[in-house]
This record gives sequence, structure tokens and C-alpha cells, in this order.
Amino acid sequence: MKNLRPLGFLTLLILAFAFVQCSDDDVKLTTPVKIRLTDAPAQYDKVNIDIQQIQFHSSNNENEENGWKEMDLINPGVYDLLQFNNGIDTLLVDQELPSGTVSQMRLILGENNTVVIDGMTYDLDTPSAQTSGLKFQIHDDFLAGIEYKLWIDFDAARSIVETGNGKYKLKPVIRTFNEATTGAISGIISPAEAKPSIHAIIGQDTVSTIAEENGNFLIKGLNAGTYKLAIEPIDGYLEKEVEDITVSIENITDVGTIDIETAVN
Repeated sequence: MKNLRPLGFLTLLILAFAFVQCSDDDVKLTTPVKIRLTDAPAQYDKVNIDIQQIQFHSSNNENEENGWKEMDLINPGVYDLLQFNNGIDTLLVDQELPSGTVSQMRLILGENNTVVIDGMTYDLDTPSAQTSGLKFQIHDDFLAGIEYKLWIDFDAARSIVETGNGKYKLKPVIRTFNEATTGAISGIISPAEAKPSIHAIIGQDTVSTIAEENGNFLIKGLNAGTYKLAIEPIDGYLEKEVEDITVSIENITDVGTIDIETAVN
């Protein structure tokens, strides 16, 4: 009987250690993820996109179909992209997801995709988007316990192609950016009636927007560096460039008011 007590105590220690190890192995690390939709303005009345699913790919093998996992989309349905530009966005996903490396995401669209031009509504042909989804590269990490914020920037102006006979096709131009790794440029165009396209240029890369009716503009999701703004107004106004604009991470660089001159006939 004297030998049983030490043996029983040792056994309890081993069992307790094994229980703790098993408990640790069962812990699932998660990351709070928020995904928002935004857009660069376009010269249309509306661009309606029917978003039904958002999925992410967590496998190291990007071609492995079973690596795709569906997120909880807050409001599946039709979104007018032109409601979400110059700093305005809408929340698509807000949930806890398994931590780890993410290679790709994709939007899967429904059938109710349209563009409105001069009050007339036209269907947008999007066959590939409805089947395999609109894929975009992420190659980022969901770190345990650290909130991950991602913006899906849908460039409506460059994404719609007229195919003739009053038909239009959606060929999506999408970029993504994470607020924690990018900056922004803001300013005001005067006069607002110039309605310019505004291009932030660094090296071979260009990110564009269109000024709002009041002349305000905001270009988000820019990598750190020195940019040039190329201002392209409508007919009757002169183009303009503003150089040496420094962008830093997590900051908005305000360039103030940019005056546009009228063209001399």
C-alpha cells in the first residue's frame, strides 16, 4: 500500500499535463475581420452590383478548390457602387475568422447587375463572376486577436465596357488595401464645375478618382512615397499637375485647394 500513493500522485500529474496539452491543442485562434466596399466615382447614374457571397482562400495551394471558405455577408444583394466613393464605404463582413495566411478572396455575384446611363437601365453581362467569382489577390495574414480591416475598391469607371447595340459588360477592375499599411491624399478642386478626373501617380502605378459636386476628393489606399497629381478637367478647363506630394502610412495628406484655369478660346 505504501507504494501506491506516490504512483497515484505521479499518474495524476501525467493525466493533468495531458489534459492541459489537449486543451491547448483544441484552442482555435481567430481574427476579427472587417471588409468594406468602396469605389472610385464614374460618369454613370448608377452601377448596381449584386453581391451574394464573399469567400477567402486559406490554403497554400491557390488552385485547391476546397481551400475556399465562405464569410458571413451582412447584407447579400444589390449595391450601387456610386454611393460609396471619396471616402464613403459600406460594411460587407464583420466576423471572427480562423487566423492564418490568406492568399485570395473572391466576390460571387447574382444576376441583378445593371448600369443606369441618362436614366436608362441596362443589364451588365457578368458570366464568369456568377460562376467562379471575381478573384483578387491578398497574400496577407490574419493575426490572432488583431483586427484586420480590408477595403475592396471597385473601379466602376474602368469596369464597364460597352459592347454595342445598347449592351454592356462588367469586366471588373478591383484593388484591395489595408488601412494599416496605406495612406491617402485629399483636397478641393476649384471651380467644382471643372469636374476633373484626378490621378495619383507614383512610378508606373496610378490610382484615380473623380471630384465630387462640391469639388472635394479623397484617394485612399496609397502606398507610402512621393506622388504627382494629374488633374484632367472637362472641356473648357486646362489640365494641371501638382508634384512632390508625400504620402505616409495611416495619414491623409491634404493638398488644400487646387485652382483650375479656364481654357482660352
